[in-house]
Amino acid sequence: MRAARQAFTRESADARRAALVEAAAACLADHGLAGTNVRAICAKAGVSPGLLRHYFSGINDLIAATYRATSDRMEAIFAAAVEDAGSDPRARLAAYLTASFRPPVTDPELLGAWTAFWALARSDARMSRIHAESYAGYRERLCELLAACGAADAGRLAILLTAMVDGLWLELSLDPASFGAEAAAEMVERAVAALV
Repeated sequence: MRAARQAFTRESADARRAALVEAAAACLADHGLAGTNVRAICAKAGVSPGLLRHYFSGINDLIAATYRATSDRMEAIFAAAVEDAGSDPRARLAAYLTASFRPPVTDPELLGAWTAFWALARSDARMSRIHAESYAGYRERLCELLAACGAADAGRLAILLTAMVDGLWLELSLDPASFGAEAAAEMVERAVAALV
C-alpha cells in the first residue's frame, strides 16, 4: 500500500507578510534597533532573506509596517476594553485608560518594540507620521470618551491623560514591582475623578 501524498500548500502572501511583521517586532523587542537586521528577522520568521524583499522594499519598509500593525493591534485592544465595559460613560473611559496596565499591553516584549518605534519616530519621517497618526487616533477616541462624561476642554485633558498613561505604562513596563498595575489604574482613575 502506497503512502498517501501530502498536498503541498503555500502560505498566502498575507500570512507571510504577517509572519515577517511578527518576526520584526520580536527582533526589536529582543535585540533593539542595533540587533534587528534582515538575517535576524528572516531567521525568526523561518524564511530566506530574499523573501523579505519580495514582500517589502527593505527593512525600513518592514519596520514601518510593524509599527503600523502594532499600533492597530493596540487600538483593537483598547476598543475591546471599552466595549466590554458596558454603556456607562465613566466605566468606558476608565476601561480605555487602564487597558494599558493589563496584558497584552504590559507584555515585556512590547516595551522593546515600542521604544524602538519611538526612537525611529525622532529621525525617520515615515515613522514620525505613523507615530502622529497613532497618537492622534488614541487621543481622538479619548476625547470622545471624555466628552461623553461631560468633560470640558476634552482635547487638553486627552493630552494630559495620554501623557500620564504613557508614563505609568513605561514605568510599569520597566519595573513591574515598583507600584503594580492596580496602583497605576487607581492613579489614573483618581486623576479622572479630579479632572472630569
